[in-house]
Amino acid sequence: MTSTSRLPVIALVAVLALAAPWIAYPVFLMTALCFALFACAFNLLLGYVGLMSFGHAMFFGMAGYFYGHVVKAWNLPPELGLLAGVAGAAAIGVVTGALAIRRQGIYFAMITLAFAQMVYFFCVQAPFTHGEDGLQGIARKPLLGGLIPTKDDRVLYYVVLAIFLFGFFAVYRIIHSPFGQVMKAIRDNEQRALSLGYEADRYKLLAFVLSAALAGLAGATKAMVLQFATLTDVSSAMSGEVVLMALVGGLGTIIGPVVGAFVIVTMQNYLASTGEFVLVIQGFIFVVIVMAFRKGLVGELSEWWKARRKAV
Repeated sequence: MTSTSRLPVIALVAVLALAAPWIAYPVFLMTALCFALFACAFNLLLGYVGLMSFGHAMFFGMAGYFYGHVVKAWNLPPELGLLAGVAGAAAIGVVTGALAIRRQGIYFAMITLAFAQMVYFFCVQAPFTHGEDGLQGIARKPLLGGLIPTKDDRVLYYVVLAIFLFGFFAVYRIIHSPFGQVMKAIRDNEQRALSLGYEADRYKLLAFVLSAALAGLAGATKAMVLQFATLTDVSSAMSGEVVLMALVGGLGTIIGPVVGAFVIVTMQNYLASTGEFVLVIQGFIFVVIVMAFRKGLVGELSEWWKARRKAV
């Protein structure tokens, strides 16, 4: 699509985004936006650097705990809670990434999984996480010194939308920067990137930390919205969910993870009455996507549109 033809689409999406809380349930929309940002953060690592992480939930979940502890236990403003979530997730990303990037392929993935399991069991035992009960009753405090009240779900929706757009455009800017081009070069052929003089490990570590920080922003925002942080957000199942979101939408695409997140969250929300059967449906969709839509929904649609334009 040309820049001119994109304008009507962008305008339509902007109108829908602004009108959404008056049409649909705001808490559902905010949760979907948080997961969409989480999926974008994961896609930055796998889709553009080629590093598969099986432990991204540790950044997402721990950021929620950091946010809750800062806001509830220390009684500090929510802005500091969000910063604590991002900084804490980035710090965990530095430690995990510094060790994981020493290996490649499945070994890299298993190291991230091992760290995620250690973080999970730490959360089970740590007093500030309250174990299996989770950190509950996190107050919704006003933002910017009281200028933005957050107890109204519709008002908070626009705050969450602004946070999501900040993270989304941060990912977009990273991908289209010279740093992003080097990331793609490492993904496509790491040995060639090394021969050109790029220190691949440094680029991979920085990409890992950036991905962790954005995942932390998503996790802290989710804790702000739902007012609790639980073990579910730091479990291996959550790491699997974000992989599914990215694959369904389309790895290596900008908008794909957002679409995938909304599809999965919508399915979980509206099929909740089926109980555990929703996992069977998710598994079926995953198989269909892998077999029939190898590039995800957005990736396949993009390929179809390019082929149609060439034919015309």
